[in-house]
Amino acid sequence: MRESESKDDLTRLWVETWKKAGPELDAIRRRELREFRYEDHAVEIDALLELGLQFAQPRTTSGLVEQQRLFQKARGLSKKETQ
Repeated sequence: MRESESKDDLTRLWVETWKKAGPELDAIRRRELREFRYEDHAVEIDALLELGLQFAQPRTTSGLVEQQRLFQKARGLSKKETQ
């Protein structure tokens, strides 16, 4: 068997494995989220929130001006065309 055929076989096997595992893993994730109780994880959640506060930086703008600039750039408009 050539190396490319071996790689193709491994790729097919990998794809088939994830086709089967994907829905199972998704079902597990949905079940865990459905059964999640804040009270059981309050310490960990609060620690993550505190970490976010510890490194938070105040925003100087809302970001709307930058967003509009990016939209104009995506549409191909220059600064001169908008004035």
